[in-house]
Amino acid sequence: MTRYKQAEFEDEDSSSIGSVALNSEGISTSATHIRYYSGTTLWRARNTLEKCLFIICACLLLMVTVLSIVISDKSSWNKGQYVHVGVHGENASYCLTEHCVTVAATIINSIDHSVKPCDDFYEYACGGWIKKNPMPDGKSTWGIFANMEQQNQLAIKNVLEKPFSEMKSKAERKAKNYYMSCMDANETVEALGAQPLLDLLDTIGGWNISGNFSIERWSLQNSMHILQNVYNMGGLFSWAVNEDDRNSTRYIIQIDQGGLTLPTADNYLNVTEHGKVLTAYLEYMTKIGVLLGGEENSTRRQMQDVIAFETRLANITTPQEERRDEEKLYHLMSLSELQRKANFMSWVDFFQNATRIVNKKINSKVMIVNFAPDYFAKLTNLVQEYNKTNEKKIILNNYLVWQTVRSLTVFLSKPFRDAYKVLRKALVGSEGREEQWRYCVTDTNTQMGFAVGAMFVREVFHGKSKPMAEQMIDEIRRAFTKNLKNLQWMDAETRKAAEEKANAITDMIGFPDFILNPSDLDERYRDLLIKPNEYFQNNIRVSKYTLKKALEKLDQPVNKSAWIMSPSMVNAYYTPTKNQIVFPAGILQSPFYDMQNFDSLNYGGIGVVMGHELTHAFDDQGREYDLHGNLNRWWNNDTIDRFNNRTECFVEQYNTYEVQGRHVNGRQTLGENIADNGGLKAAYHAYLATLKPEKDQLPFPGLNLTHRQLFFVNFAQFQLDHSKQISNKQTNTIQANDNSYRRKQIITLHVVLNTNTSKSRSVKLKLTVWCSAETSELTALQIEKDSHCPPKYRVIGPLTNMVEFSEEFDCPIGSRMNPEEKCEVW
Repeated sequence: MTRYKQAEFEDEDSSSIGSVALNSEGISTSATHIRYYSGTTLWRARNTLEKCLFIICACLLLMVTVLSIVISDKSSWNKGQYVHVGVHGENASYCLTEHCVTVAATIINSIDHSVKPCDDFYEYACGGWIKKNPMPDGKSTWGIFANMEQQNQLAIKNVLEKPFSEMKSKAERKAKNYYMSCMDANETVEALGAQPLLDLLDTIGGWNISGNFSIERWSLQNSMHILQNVYNMGGLFSWAVNEDDRNSTRYIIQIDQGGLTLPTADNYLNVTEHGKVLTAYLEYMTKIGVLLGGEENSTRRQMQDVIAFETRLANITTPQEERRDEEKLYHLMSLSELQRKANFMSWVDFFQNATRIVNKKINSKVMIVNFAPDYFAKLTNLVQEYNKTNEKKIILNNYLVWQTVRSLTVFLSKPFRDAYKVLRKALVGSEGREEQWRYCVTDTNTQMGFAVGAMFVREVFHGKSKPMAEQMIDEIRRAFTKNLKNLQWMDAETRKAAEEKANAITDMIGFPDFILNPSDLDERYRDLLIKPNEYFQNNIRVSKYTLKKALEKLDQPVNKSAWIMSPSMVNAYYTPTKNQIVFPAGILQSPFYDMQNFDSLNYGGIGVVMGHELTHAFDDQGREYDLHGNLNRWWNNDTIDRFNNRTECFVEQYNTYEVQGRHVNGRQTLGENIADNGGLKAAYHAYLATLKPEKDQLPFPGLNLTHRQLFFVNFAQFQLDHSKQISNKQTNTIQANDNSYRRKQIITLHVVLNTNTSKSRSVKLKLTVWCSAETSELTALQIEKDSHCPPKYRVIGPLTNMVEFSEEFDCPIGSRMNPEEKCEVW
């Protein structure tokens, strides 16, 4: 492993730290002359105040003594006892500010002192928290900072519930109206029941399950026009308007595989493993159909046919692990060429129908990008088979309408929302419980994120956080580029180009400036109509609005400084076509980032997140994009071969990790594993480069840990976990409203019910941390679907590859945390 030259930092052992100087004024007890008095005489000589002070001091001394004994009895690792008690004074040896004591208590409470860090650092750092914090009812995952998201939700709730007169813009008032329609104080949603959706079904030609449907008047082309291009709902495939990978200065239409409701194709194909999920899915579908007027037996039979059709789609869907080579996925073609290869409908008519709302003309010469030619060829055969007889046409229509129905039932009355619980329980092991206001805050932020973000930023974001975060990013970038010079497997030309790309990465911190300008923010939402007491219709309007905004981009140049995420999100991402890393205001908060923290904690927290995102520019997919954000073969072929050989080490390493009898998929998680390893290393050496004098690095009370060691502990405890959690809100399949570009390396994934295996995937974001617990069902789903490995191995994996970690914790070679064989790319 290539090593950085480490900065000098004196290690603090337990012998020196454990001694406590109580003589804060520097008086030597060895030189003090002691006279003995009668206890009674001495006591009587004191006045009442002195007696009270004496009693208080005695009690405090007793508490300190007991605390010292308790802490010293804790078993520690090989460097001695956790005995750190001090008195705050001019010569204090410890940081005893309120902030330091609080942070120290949090860290101590999370550590399992019975585990040696060189045996299992995850259990050492997180075991205490996991033991003391059982998962609450209704949750599928639970972590140290579950309350961080809850605090953000509370802050948003407070600003959304302020009077209209305090709103700075019309856009903010629209967001408040949306929130109020969701809260449904007048119980309009409950009173309307199924009616809003029944009315919509009438406008799309009815549904065979709920009645009022005529197969003689039905056509696939017309159905696709209405469902995808009017209501922006999914089915059969996915499409989006995004930057062209080979020319990132322009927008282009992209199409891809899609159309599955369940998270993975394996949910349909592996009945032995997923029989419970399929049974729950059918139960959920049947309940919804009955609520919309269907007869139960007929509904169940028709829904079984829909599942059978989705299973056929699953059979032609390529797993994500086989779709990691961006160059091989990219196929530029005209609509006329697409028509020859996938003629189950008219593509010119389809896209002309979609773009009519922005007055754009589409013809057969228009170029699009097809990420799944084989899928569309096989889909053509499947659709043509189902389009031959009326019986199978009904199944095809039932499937398409179901994609719309399931996306909208969450906006209906409680019986519709409750129907989903049976499927959620099967998928993630929990039915989910959430206060209505929390759901509505999340939904409002999802639908009108920049309007909500404006209020959030004014309420909670500290202005000084932005320049300090930018300084951290610069230090991490310097550490990354410095290490490039030490990588012997790179040729000189590729190394120079990699350094240029790293230096060209732009960083976006906090929020886009336009949100604090009321007129600019109003312009953003000018075409969006939001009305009180119309929750269902408001969502339809948002869906149409986002489709229109996406299609408008087709004639516009790419704005590489545009944001795609709400500023209040606790998240971060890298966009390869913009060569850009983004850190919203929501994540620049404690505990990931705190201006009062020592650098060891900030670099071990948000610093590792920053390093992770920067390294995504050089993972197995990000490396295929040049400094301008274009898919371009800019590496030397021999260097590519050596890179691939090194990444195989990661694949093999992570393949060995096992959770609940399931092995992690090292190929599927490769990109994230590269980013985890490279990001940790870059953040650590950036921290070393910014070390302050020793006098500014006071240790924490109660912890026998240097600040270098605290960097790793903080990384293990406080990093983002990519655990997936099914949302109670089931959003639609990817459409032109896709605000999450397909390869954006977004830190956390919040799986929606319809997650498919298209390259353009809709992700909702959910925060947990490494120190976390989750249900067995959620763990199984994560291993099967997620591009990130489980939390434990996102700690164990990078640390076992890092020599610097083993040096700081004196882990002998051959121990579990310091294996002889290590993997390294960056």
